[in-house]
Amino acid sequence: MKKVSLFTLLFYVVHTVVWAQTGVQNLRCENLSNPLGLDVVQPRFSWQLTSTRRNVLQTAYEIRVSTDDKALAKGAVWNTGKVASDSSVHVAYAGKPLQSGERYYWQVRVYDNTGQASAWSAPAWFQMALLKETDWKASWIGPGYVEDSTLRPSPMFRKEFTARKPIRKATAYLTAHGMYWAQLNGERVGDAFLTPGWTTYGKRLQYQVYDVTKLLKQGANAIGVTLGNGWYRGFIGFSGQKNYFGNDVALLCQLEITYSDGTTERIVSDNSWKSTSAGPIRSSEIYNGEIYDARMEKDGWNRAGYKDADWSGVRVHDYAKNHLVATYNEPVRKRETFQPVNIIRTPKGEQVVDFGQNLVGWVVVRVNGKAGDTITLSHAEVLDKKGNFYTENLRAAVCQNKYVLKGKPAADGFEKFEPHFTWQGFRYIKVEGMGDLKPENFLAVVLYSDMNLTGQFTSSNPLINQLQKNIQWGQRGNFLDVPTDCPQRDERLGWTGDAQAFSRTAAFNFGVENFFAKWLKDVAADQLPNGSVPFVVPNVLGKGAVGSTGWADVATIAPWNMYLAYGDKRILEQQYPSMKAWVGYMQKESKKDAAGAPVWASGFHFGDWLFYRPFDDNDGRAAVTDKYLIAQCFFAHSTQLLINTAKVLGKTDDVQTYSRLLQEVKDAFRREYMTSNGRLVSSTQTAYVLALNFDMLPEELRASTAQRLVDNVKSYGNHLTTGFLGTPYLCHVLSRFGHDDVAYALLMQESYPSWLYPVKMGATTIWERWDGIKPDSTFQTPSMNSYNHYAYGAIGDWMYRVVAGLDTEDDGPGYHKIRIQPHIGGKLTAAKADLQTPYGPASSGWKTENGKLTLDIDIPANTTAKVYIPAAGAEGVQEGGKPLSAAEGVRQIGQEKGYVIVQVGSGKYQFTANRY
Repeated sequence: MKKVSLFTLLFYVVHTVVWAQTGVQNLRCENLSNPLGLDVVQPRFSWQLTSTRRNVLQTAYEIRVSTDDKALAKGAVWNTGKVASDSSVHVAYAGKPLQSGERYYWQVRVYDNTGQASAWSAPAWFQMALLKETDWKASWIGPGYVEDSTLRPSPMFRKEFTARKPIRKATAYLTAHGMYWAQLNGERVGDAFLTPGWTTYGKRLQYQVYDVTKLLKQGANAIGVTLGNGWYRGFIGFSGQKNYFGNDVALLCQLEITYSDGTTERIVSDNSWKSTSAGPIRSSEIYNGEIYDARMEKDGWNRAGYKDADWSGVRVHDYAKNHLVATYNEPVRKRETFQPVNIIRTPKGEQVVDFGQNLVGWVVVRVNGKAGDTITLSHAEVLDKKGNFYTENLRAAVCQNKYVLKGKPAADGFEKFEPHFTWQGFRYIKVEGMGDLKPENFLAVVLYSDMNLTGQFTSSNPLINQLQKNIQWGQRGNFLDVPTDCPQRDERLGWTGDAQAFSRTAAFNFGVENFFAKWLKDVAADQLPNGSVPFVVPNVLGKGAVGSTGWADVATIAPWNMYLAYGDKRILEQQYPSMKAWVGYMQKESKKDAAGAPVWASGFHFGDWLFYRPFDDNDGRAAVTDKYLIAQCFFAHSTQLLINTAKVLGKTDDVQTYSRLLQEVKDAFRREYMTSNGRLVSSTQTAYVLALNFDMLPEELRASTAQRLVDNVKSYGNHLTTGFLGTPYLCHVLSRFGHDDVAYALLMQESYPSWLYPVKMGATTIWERWDGIKPDSTFQTPSMNSYNHYAYGAIGDWMYRVVAGLDTEDDGPGYHKIRIQPHIGGKLTAAKADLQTPYGPASSGWKTENGKLTLDIDIPANTTAKVYIPAAGAEGVQEGGKPLSAAEGVRQIGQEKGYVIVQVGSGKYQFTANRY
């Protein structure tokens, strides 16, 4: 027998202990890594535990915060000491008051359920924004010249200043009426685009905070800012309106410099700045694109020493600052890029570039030629039946960028053009003004809010996998600071119905907690005093465009879905008044029935938008659902969500009040819209889906009503007929009542109307209509036919939570308690969902082969999971090749309806079942 030295033995023991020790990683403050510019006075800390062991739980934590990253051990600002708690997500700061502009460093260590303490984490930091209105010393400034009211060229502002000493730190605070593009000493400030983003400007205008220390130098400096019309005063909406928030553009800029000796200096926008309209951006509109004349570029204008004697002064404005807020969500940034996959000469002779993916952003083009030559880039999502460039569905949006050459190429022999204050939704561009096109001269840049990709779904079916890609690309294209309905035509508005329908799916695919938290603040800000919620937020359609069922319910549905996905009680606290006001509006608008219960059967409603309706419908196959039946269902649903929220927030009086209201709403529904045996006045899929999903029917009638739904689906040849409001819940309801086979038949259906029909037709995003392109390759109604419209992508939620079976328990939101319950079917032989939860990566993946099921799961540390293993009985189930009774960390807790149920802690597990 080989001898082992004591040193070697100790090495292996120590190595094993260290390897298995609990660690801490992925520190986040307000869900962001090292955030710059918070105005949350009690920011929340989150972290993740790491360990190779199973069943690791946190039993306590210790946080320390300091203004000095070298003195964290002293915890000069806050030191919690050891706190007995399993909380590792959204732990609120409770130390000394935080100061404007100050940077704070923090770290954490945890104690696990073996009694061991982790090492202290590596330090992270956060920096505060301007916490008081009086912290703003800058003035609003606008152009000092009379603007051209037709083209409205982008104004340019500049300011020179001297930094007299070595610089230790410099921070810039910037916002605008319109959009801004800022530079310091010729270098761009930050990497965000379309800033300051879109909010309800009159009540909430965001500003951004930048660390510009590396852009400044001792001595002479210059700052230059260009403004665009943006959402503020550009064309917005589909009625040709402009100047919705104001007819001005203006800049607010404050630069705080701290020198190495501790002294400070402040550079602010004021009457000492200069402005001009004679720059290269001659016109810039979100819908119509940008006209850029490179001959008018002003070399060196954003550097010190530039001669600006011919520039105008500026006009100082006494605009409000009490509505300024720091940026809550991730800004729009450049993400992916695409090279052309094909250069096409169409039957009409057009030169067209195909990027292979319907995307949102812009095209960077390299050109050469003589001064005055003009290159025009037009954008489209599809080609027509003959292969020609098609833009009719863009309606009034021009969607063109024009570049006028200066005739002075760079060292590589080309001039380069890239837009600034616009974007397009497109797969194809038509190029005019160039000779033969070369792929290397074009690059498509994708823009969207800088959300982390958090979820993935794959299966054994390539069409389903493409559907998942389309769902995610639809989200990328439409989550551009607000959840827009479409990114290409003269709309691009924050439609509330689309957002609520897709919100749970969205929270799987990307990290949207901050995205929705920011936008929901605008939902509340735009909510009318009577509680009614607009069709779009920010509301640019007017006070009459409010109150539609299924749209306005975003006020209750989206906050609750964010709570389920992220476990964030604060979003419920912040949105609770808005939720309550919306339910109150429905209550006030209702009429009493004979029994004195409320029936909401008035007002305008979109209904089940874009439901199935065949042309020349002679036999009544159009799936028309009574709009007031839908309204009563959503009245109940929002009331239920308000009750749920009141329970979470401990508002017991409201729980009782709204529980009584809920029962009255359901009783009224049954009297008004249901026969005694469960038939509804609208015998459509959407009617039955909403009634069943929102528990509108008596318990004893639900199974038979679900059978009516099944019969309806089969009567359409296993095709769906639902629109925006019925689609998100259709497969969920079928699975809930034991009809997985029908749900799978709908998912796998390849002919119109179905989810896979657009995939078969070559779609790379989700379409607005089930038949945006008809089987004969002609188009649906051009005035309402977007090829990047994410609402129908809500099927993703069923794929993730039911097919793969990865879900969160209601009593453990945010995946603190996980539920794994896959549903096998649809001729799939494999499916898997991977999700970056707030606690770490979780996954559920199953495959079947030769009558044997394998279920692989991954449960993050500091969570537990209830796992439903598809199996006929426990005797045929193993974990890691061992019987359940012998498997480490696995406890069998029950058996029901074809599942063996076990409880597990964190770790990786592989379950196998011989019979499923």
